Amino acid sequence: LVLISLLTMCSAGAAGPRLNNDRLYKFSYTTEVLVDRAKGSKDGSAGYRISSDVDVNLVWRDPSSKDDQLIQLVISNVKIKNVAPRSAKKNIFQGATTQSLLGEKKLAALERPFMVHLKNGKVSSFYCYKAEPASIKNLKRGVASLLQVQCRSGKVIENDVSGRCTVEYKAAQGQVTRTKALETCKTAETGFTTYIQVLGVSGESSSVTVFTLEDGFIKSAIAKETHILAVNARRTTAAKIVSRQSLTLVAIEAGPFEAAGKNVASVVKSLDEKLFAVGVAAEKVKSQCKGCQSLFEHWQAVQKQFEPDSLSKAIAPRSFLALIQSIRKASKDEILQVLKHSSKTALPQVVDAVTSSQTPDSLDAMLQFLNFADPKGMVLQERFLYACGFASHPNERMLQALDISKGKIGSKDIKESVVIILGAIVHKLCQKGGCELPTVVEVKKMILEGPDSTQVESDIQMYLLALKNSLLPEAIPLFSKYAESEVGAYCTISLTALQRYDVALITDEVKQTVNRVYHQNRRVYEKNVRAAAADVIFSSNPSYMEVKNVLLSIGNLPKELNKYMLSKVKDILHFEMPASKILRQAMKDMISHNYDRFSKVGSSSAFSGFMARTADATTTYSLDILYSGSGVLRRSNMNIYGASNGALLHGLQVAIEAQGMESLIAAKPDEGEEDLESFAGMSALLFDVQLRPVTFFKGYSDLMSKMFSMSGEPMNVVKGLILLTDHSQVIQLQSGLKANAEFQGGLAIDISGGMEVSLWYRESKTSVNNRGAMVVTGNVTVDMDFVRTGMEVSFETEASLDFTTTVQFSEYPFLVCMAKTNCSLVNSTLYFHESLTKYESLPSGKSYVSRRGHKQLLPGSEFPLHQENSNMCKRVFDSDWYGIRLFF
Repeated sequence: LVLISLLTMCSAGAAGPRLNNDRLYKFSYTTEVLVDRAKGSKDGSAGYRISSDVDVNLVWRDPSSKDDQLIQLVISNVKIKNVAPRSAKKNIFQGATTQSLLGEKKLAALERPFMVHLKNGKVSSFYCYKAEPASIKNLKRGVASLLQVQCRSGKVIENDVSGRCTVEYKAAQGQVTRTKALETCKTAETGFTTYIQVLGVSGESSSVTVFTLEDGFIKSAIAKETHILAVNARRTTAAKIVSRQSLTLVAIEAGPFEAAGKNVASVVKSLDEKLFAVGVAAEKVKSQCKGCQSLFEHWQAVQKQFEPDSLSKAIAPRSFLALIQSIRKASKDEILQVLKHSSKTALPQVVDAVTSSQTPDSLDAMLQFLNFADPKGMVLQERFLYACGFASHPNERMLQALDISKGKIGSKDIKESVVIILGAIVHKLCQKGGCELPTVVEVKKMILEGPDSTQVESDIQMYLLALKNSLLPEAIPLFSKYAESEVGAYCTISLTALQRYDVALITDEVKQTVNRVYHQNRRVYEKNVRAAAADVIFSSNPSYMEVKNVLLSIGNLPKELNKYMLSKVKDILHFEMPASKILRQAMKDMISHNYDRFSKVGSSSAFSGFMARTADATTTYSLDILYSGSGVLRRSNMNIYGASNGALLHGLQVAIEAQGMESLIAAKPDEGEEDLESFAGMSALLFDVQLRPVTFFKGYSDLMSKMFSMSGEPMNVVKGLILLTDHSQVIQLQSGLKANAEFQGGLAIDISGGMEVSLWYRESKTSVNNRGAMVVTGNVTVDMDFVRTGMEVSFETEASLDFTTTVQFSEYPFLVCMAKTNCSLVNSTLYFHESLTKYESLPSGKSYVSRRGHKQLLPGSEFPLHQENSNMCKRVFDSDWYGIRLFF
């Protein structure tokens, strides 16, 4: 009863708790932090607990406002220990005292009194010694956050150690529940994340503090804050951070009297001149790394993993991710030292790592190291440009640095790559609301005006590809215009670009243009152009009449285009694509759907299938093959898509195109293709970024010279290390502790393709070879300079995907077979490895580490193509199975 009578009621117009004069409120306080996997238990977590006593007393109150109070807090009897019971061998705190852990100076700073200006129940100012370590001041701010409470329900914006956040209070029967919307918190330290949602990281967070009031005063405050971060494509690769606080009133004793003064500032100065208002929000804690390797030392230890022979192994992307972390902490001179001392064969991979680091120093180092005026440096220059295109969080400065098209570039191919990649960076900056940045506006103007500013065919293609990467809505009219061009390459680029846009942006006017191209209303088009137009029609929410007209065209098309369209229709129905519903409605009409139309023969095909389906993500593949009437390959298009949580990623597209090959076999070209120059080439789109196309040969003389000099070796399209996932986040906990989360995913990739023609054996082969190894790691650390705890969760895998298309033209009709390149992979197995590491460590070197892992051997998975392909392959190779085999 005596205790209750001493407590001031939170009523009669009081905004928050009020302290009485000459009373000392004695509290017990604990805070703990745990890190573990998403579904981990407290006993298995890594972490620690800090406990102490906290004495609170009223220093001054504004005579005109009882809710305007200056409060003093004193922390004492500090103890640090494990959260969960541990054996002495695994307990890093065994035998350690608080002073030995914190150090004499830090402990003295933690126990030094500090003051809080509490106004209307909110912490208005925080007073302590400026010279105190940031980590100590943040712990004190964490204690002060439990004194901030209002007695009425409602939403408000508050400032505390977490930053400026939206908070909701709910008051009921002696309790006030404070729920903090952590996603609204604004802090000085911001992180970054990847632009591609499928490859990104998503999080869930909550912060709830329950205040128990007795006669309107704080009897206890219990807080729990939880953060869960998970990789979208594999949500078991996740980490959880749990922070708890408890402040419990133990007793009330006689205390000091109020001080006299006009205002808070004068009272604080009169009591202790060394106390300063230092802000309520947390300060940045600079972590010190004792005994850490320099960047050059790190590079020397891992340089063997960057040699080309290692790129198909998981150790390559793992070393790549670790090197990026070191580069991000290094200076420009340190980075240049590594670049200058790398071997010729490892240097391209080092360029990938330096560029992917995306720091001002790494960008400056690359621009100084590369000489774009020297055409001999094309390989390194292009690797730099591609890494910029794949950048997880590019900024305006990167765009400014890349806008070197105004300067001297020694290689025409590099100039094309620069412009194409500028489009990719513009797209990423616009995604984050940076479309109106001055440099973005300038580059947009350049690429939008580019196609109409030149008559050079290669330059027009360059600008169209840049616009295809940019996905600017303003470019749609341009693509619509060039879709009806007389140059087949312009048409194909424009139509494939339109297919990448959101369906809502494809207007009726654009649809009319695409339909004119497919139905050749104004002029005759090449088959691959009409096939591309059909793809746009089917993917753009077609109307009943659009679909019916496409069906009615089947039977009147060139032979192989007939077969391709039939195969496309069947694939849409089989795979339940968005157009399948309207397609089924149109096929109820026997005029458009009958045996005469749907019995056309040929070798062309379109087929889609599932590569993997999990609860988190779905991976699909498609392979479209279009032949000329003479049986020579016209277009081969392989795609791999990833989907997760409603987001879609065009992971890979490898397209091989050939034209004008009929003269080799004395065959008649198809309509509209009589005057085409002999040409074969390949283009790749990787992770939504279109790369510069590669030409195998162009012109009859080039064809003949390369035909007689063919080595059978594929031509490289893209090779290197790519940073897929890049998520960095600073999580400021309400307790004053701070967590750092780093999720990264690296891919080592090698995509190549080739085309062989043998006049002696009257056979042609086109091949596409894909090799890759991927590693994804997630690191969460809570580093308070006197103790460090954290965890790493990771998985790694390796994969290959190859296929070859063989055409035998020794007899007519030609025999065409699509099959895996290697028929001897039946017994090969590769592994999938997942691991979890939890750790705690002290600056003295004492540490605890827990490791768990899971390895799984996976056999190759075979993905079927259409049955007609298997029938044809039986005749070519006398074998039963022909499809694509993937090893992962």
